[in-house]
Amino acid sequence: MPELSLQERFAPHNQCFGCGPSNPQGLRLRSIPHGTEVVCDWQPQPYHQAFEGMLNGGICGALLDCHSNWAAAWYLMQNRGLETPPCTVTAEFHVKLRRPTPMDAPVHLRAWVVEADGDRVTVDAELSAHGKVTSMCRGVFVAVKEGHPAYHRW
Repeated sequence: MPELSLQERFAPHNQCFGCGPSNPQGLRLRSIPHGTEVVCDWQPQPYHQAFEGMLNGGICGALLDCHSNWAAAWYLMQNRGLETPPCTVTAEFHVKLRRPTPMDAPVHLRAWVVEADGDRVTVDAELSAHGKVTSMCRGVFVAVKEGHPAYHRW
């Protein structure tokens, strides 16, 4: 049996388009902690293409955003000794599309924390195909408190 992803383990009923395990129309990203990084292999489908055989840039952005968000939540959980990750939201993220992303094999995502200050975590991430980085992201993610719509969403 494959290892449970962070999403399956902590948010099995989440409906997020990018990472929600219970969204049948979503991307259903599976983020797995691996040392100081969070990693994921994800297989694009034909309906994710921008043009023949290449992944849509918006899908690249959604994958990087959700994967980075989970890296931030996992970091805060580990750093604070929590049993479940705090609910985090994207405060900002910047994506650089470096080259077209081929869809003929799984893409690989990796994300790692570069800075943390209280509830704010800055994460860098890469999406690669065939061993070449095709897009990158730097994002800031914030643990939300009671009263925010995302509080206790998992």
